[in-house]
Amino acid sequence: MIENRIRTIWAEGGTVFNGWIACPSSVNAEVMARQDWDSVCIDLQHGLIDYSDAVVMLQAITQTATTPLARCPWNEPVMIQKLLDAGAMGIICPMINSREEAQRFIGACRYHPDGYRSVGPIRAAMYAGADYIVKANETVLAIAMIETEQAVDNLDEILTTPGLDGIFVGPSDLSVSLGHAAGFDPEFPKVMKAIKHIAARCKHHGIPGGIHTGSVAYANKMQKLSYTFITILSDLRLIQWSAANTIKALRAGKPAKNAP
Repeated sequence: MIENRIRTIWAEGGTVFNGWIACPSSVNAEVMARQDWDSVCIDLQHGLIDYSDAVVMLQAITQTATTPLARCPWNEPVMIQKLLDAGAMGIICPMINSREEAQRFIGACRYHPDGYRSVGPIRAAMYAGADYIVKANETVLAIAMIETEQAVDNLDEILTTPGLDGIFVGPSDLSVSLGHAAGFDPEFPKVMKAIKHIAARCKHHGIPGGIHTGSVAYANKMQKLSYTFITILSDLRLIQWSAANTIKALRAGKPAKNAP
């Protein structure tokens, strides 16, 4: 079975830096995977990606050493299992609000006796190894998103669900759920209190915590809170950011910070 580098990094006490892909392009996926990310996640929830896109994107990513992940559209087993069968080495699942929902999600990621995933790793076995079915339960990652007030209230029950490998904070939905505006890098006191609480409870239970950020400064701040799975922006937003800085420099007639 191929190594899941995320598990290795966490076992060594390190932080995983995860790229995020929203554009339905195998070329984009390859470009992202050939940068220095530890992993990249294909986003089928809010990205512009469907399953047929995801398959060829996973093919591109798995030509590199970068670990491929996918965010499923919702907590339902069909797409979760299809993405795993296509070669994703972990699933990030949105809107996990209770232990029951966490159990349902984790079960879809695990073969019997740890879950109810159906056997048929059509591409995963070619990519990950002939012993995939034997080793998948201990290698594939099940990462639950914490992004509502209800999830924060039920956090300890979620974090102690058997088989959970990590959590991932969705800052926009969490902010909205707590009565504030959506957006990356929230500083609202109530939201920041929840983010700090999540980090502390993850550390207490020995479950790696992750968060989606919109800047290097905020990402560094989250690392200091003990988050060990850091995502920043997405391929689409990084293109927008780079293009905006480049055209600004061109119009100013002089080199600008963050432009070529």
